[in-house]
Amino acid sequence: MSHHPVSIRFCVVDPAALAGATGRIAVLVGAGGNLGVAGKKLDRLMRGALARYLGSEPFAKLKPGESQDLAYPAGLVCEAVQVVKLERRADPANARKAGAAIGRALSCAGTVVLAEGIVRAADLAFGLALRAYDFVAHKSEAPTVPGPVTLMVAHPEAVASAAGPMAALAEGVFFTRDLVNEPANVLGTYDFAARLAAMNELGLEVEILEEDQLVRLGMGALLGVGMGAESPSKVVVMQWRGGAAGAAPLALVGKGVVFDTGGISIKPALGMEVMTMDMGGAAVVAGVMRTLALRRARANVVGLVGLVENMPDGRAQRPGDVVKSMKGDTIEVINTDAEGRLVLADVLWYAQDRFKPAALIDLATLTGAIIVALGHENTGVFANDDALCAAFLRAATEAGEGAWRMPMGPAYDERLKSRIADMVNSCGRDGGAITAAQFLARFVKPDVPWLHLDIAGTALRKEDTVLAPKGATGWGVCALDHLIRDRFEE
Repeated sequence: MSHHPVSIRFCVVDPAALAGATGRIAVLVGAGGNLGVAGKKLDRLMRGALARYLGSEPFAKLKPGESQDLAYPAGLVCEAVQVVKLERRADPANARKAGAAIGRALSCAGTVVLAEGIVRAADLAFGLALRAYDFVAHKSEAPTVPGPVTLMVAHPEAVASAAGPMAALAEGVFFTRDLVNEPANVLGTYDFAARLAAMNELGLEVEILEEDQLVRLGMGALLGVGMGAESPSKVVVMQWRGGAAGAAPLALVGKGVVFDTGGISIKPALGMEVMTMDMGGAAVVAGVMRTLALRRARANVVGLVGLVENMPDGRAQRPGDVVKSMKGDTIEVINTDAEGRLVLADVLWYAQDRFKPAALIDLATLTGAIIVALGHENTGVFANDDALCAAFLRAATEAGEGAWRMPMGPAYDERLKSRIADMVNSCGRDGGAITAAQFLARFVKPDVPWLHLDIAGTALRKEDTVLAPKGATGWGVCALDHLIRDRFEE
C-alpha cells in the first residue's frame, strides 16, 4: 500500500500511562467540560491547565469534532495535549470527525487517545485512520511515519470487535485512493488489471478479459475509445460469492479510463493532469470489492471495470465515426471526449447479459456538467428505481457521503437522436450530466433496478476534507458498503 499504515490498539483506561507519554495525548471532552478519572489525573499532572482551558471561551466555541492543542504542557513530557470536543454519546459522524482531527496531527513518537466512556469509539478510530492517510509512493524524501496510536477505552474488546469491519472498510477506501492518486505512467491498463488480479488472494474470483475476447463479444463502443492508445483495453470481472448459492448478485460497474486526453476532441492543456483520476469509478468498484472480501460479506456481488486509455494518434477514433455496441445499437461519436459512456455502455450490457443481476449500479467520473450542477459536495444520482435510489441515498447520508438525486425523462432522451445512427454520444453542454445518464439508460434492461453515480466532482478534491487530505477521497466505498449491508446481505 502507498498510504501510511497507522497502527491502532485498544486498551483499558490507564491513568498511570499518561505521565510518561512522549508523543501526543488526545483527550475527548464533552461540551460541559466534565472529566473522567483519567482526565482528572491528566489535569493534575498539568497543574490544572486542562481544567482552566475547559472553562475558557475558546473551548466553548469549539464545535463537535473540533480540537485545540495545548503545546508542551507543564508537568508532562508529551509534545502536546490535544483537547477534542465530543459528547460521550455522539453520533457516528461527529465521532469520525473527532477521530479525523486526531488523525490529522499524529506524532511520530506515538499518540495516546483518552476516550473514557465514548460510545462511538470504533467510529472515532475509523475517522482517525481515514484522515491519517498520506499518498507517499513517489516522494524521494523519507516521509515522517506516525507512531502507534493507543486508544484508551472502557471496554477494549467490544470496541475492537466493532472496529474490525470498519478496518476492512478503511482498507477498501485506501485501495481506492491509492488507485486514483497514481499517475497514468504507473497505473496503465496492465498495472490496474494486475492490482485487481492480486485480490484473488482475498477470495475474490478475478478474470481479465483481453482485447481479442472483447472483439468476440462485440464491445465496439468500448474498443473504439482505446484505439489510439498503446495500452490495450481490458475488462476485469471480480466476483464475491458470500451469499446464497445461485442467488442473483448485485452488479457494480466502473469507468476505468486510466488517462483521458479527450482523444481527437482534445482537452485544453490547463488542468489536463487531473485526468489521471478518470478511472475513479473503477477504483471505487475495486475498493468495495476489497472491503467485501476482507469482511467476508454475506452477499453476492460482482464488480466489473472497463479499463481503457483515451489517446489521439493516427488510429484514434474520430468525431463522426459510428461504432456498434455489444447490445447491437449503433452510436455516432460526436465528441471523442464523451468516451466514458461508451465504455460503460458495453460493460453494463455484458454485466446484465452474463450475470442477470438483482440490481445494477455504475460509477463514473463522467461529466463536468455534474460539477457545475452540484459542485464538489455531492455526487449526482440517477435512477430508474425509486426504492433502490432511496435506499442508496439513505446509506450515503448515514455514511457521511454527499449524494443528490438528479432528474431524468423522455424530453432529455429526445436529444440523443442521430441522423445516421441509433443515437449520438453527446448532445451539448446544457443538461450534460442528465443526457449522459439518458444515454446509459439505453443500455439498461427495463426490469433491472439501476443507479448511475456521476462522481466527477467528488472523486478528487483540491482541498482537504474532513476525512481525507487533498487528492483522492475514496467517495462511494462507504456508501455502497452500507447499502450492501442494508439491502443485499443475508
